[in-house]
Formats: sequence, structure tokens, C-alpha cells
Amino acid sequence: QVQLAESGGRLVEPGQSLKLSCTLSGRTFRGYTTAWFRQAPEKEREFVAAIFRNSGNNYYADSVKGRFTISRDNTKNTMYLQMNSLKPEDTGIYYCAGDSTIILSSIRSIGGYDYWGQGTQVTVSS
Repeated sequence: QVQLAESGGRLVEPGQSLKLSCTLSGRTFRGYTTAWFRQAPEKEREFVAAIFRNSGNNYYADSVKGRFTISRDNTKNTMYLQMNSLKPEDTGIYYCAGDSTIILSSIRSIGGYDYWGQGTQVTVSS
């Protein structure tokens, strides 16, 4: 059974950095597209970043491009999200997601992923 587990969320001040981790069990990351999504209070869940399984290329939402970096260590079955220059609008629950068959045009879509973690809370506030 595939399970994803996020960690690393906490309260930080604006401008600070934070690194989230997502560990996969039950499978290896090879052959999987993996992504980060987030959900702010009273808002819909939105795409943040993804690593596409075929090319290994990274994709980002415009709102985080240049500040966030997604990466993956296949030997540790762990994905990361390095978040720099955090802003209050980055506050939310961050989820990791994975899928082995998703096509490139769907990587920003919630419905494209079969597997989800429980989320980790990130709060950016002074």
C-alpha cells in the first residue's frame, strides 16, 4: 500500500526559509510523478510544484517560482520542498501527492493524483 507522509511544517516569520519533506512507503519514487499542493484557510487546494516522472523536470506555480525548489532523493524515497523568502500568503496546509500514470498536462490538477499525504501546516506570520 502506498503511503505518503509530510513533515517539517511550522510557524515562521516573513522572509524566512523552511524545508518540507515527504516520505513514500510501499513503493519507490521511480516511475512516479510527485507534487506539492497547498490549501489556505477557506480556499481551494492549489498546485505548488511537481517533478514529472518521465523527464524529471520540475514545474512550479507562478506564485512560488524563484522562491521554492522541489527536489527528490530516490534512494531515500523522500521528496523535498525548499521554501525561501516566505510570505504570509504562503500560509496553509501543504500536501504531497503522487501518481504513476499522470500525463504532463494534468500535473497541476488535484484529480490527477491517486495518492496523498495528510498534510503539514505552514504558518508565515510575524
